[in-house]
Order: sequence, then C-alpha cells, then structure tokens
Amino acid sequence: MKITRKDVQYVAGLANLELTDDEQARMEKDLNSILGYIDQLSELDTSNVEPMAQVMQLAAATNTNNAVESLRDDELRESLPRAAALENAPQTDGAFFRVPKVIER
Repeated sequence: MKITRKDVQYVAGLANLELTDDEQARMEKDLNSILGYIDQLSELDTSNVEPMAQVMQLAAATNTNNAVESLRDDELRESLPRAAALENAPQTDGAFFRVPKVIER
C-alpha cells in the first residue's frame, strides 16, 4: 500500500492539522517508509517463533506470591454523588459540567 499526498491531506484534515507543503511531503515519505518496513516484517517466517510473554506471566514469575492473587477482586461500590461532583464546578446546568467549545473549524 502506498500513501499519497491526498491521503496525508485527508488524515491531516481529520486530525484538524494544518501542514505546510514541506510537512506533507515529509509525512508522506515517513509513512511510506513505515509501511515499507512493515512489508519487510510480514515476509519473515514466524512459524517457529513462540508468542511473547504476557504481563501477568512476567509478574507471576517475579512475584513470590501468585501475581493473580495479588490483584483485588472487582467489587461494585458507590461512586461520587453527582451533586458532590458538580459542587465546585465553575459552570453547570445542574446535571452536567459546562465547558467551552475547544474544537474549531
């Protein structure tokens, strides 16, 4: 897959970024370089490669106690009441926080 200047402009528009012509050219080159490297990696035979270790397996190996047992159980508990959460809000409509619009087009 080849990234074109049009693709870069489209993604920049989605991200609300204004890129100069030089930045667009550099982005196109960089993205194509990344995709080229991924294509190289996909050509490798990984059939004899073991899956990477999972975090929980690593934690269990380094922890003298069973790592799974050291995690707390998920328990339902009360959350902060809405009135208390809104108590110090600079602006509220009584049910929600009011915030200024931050995305402009």
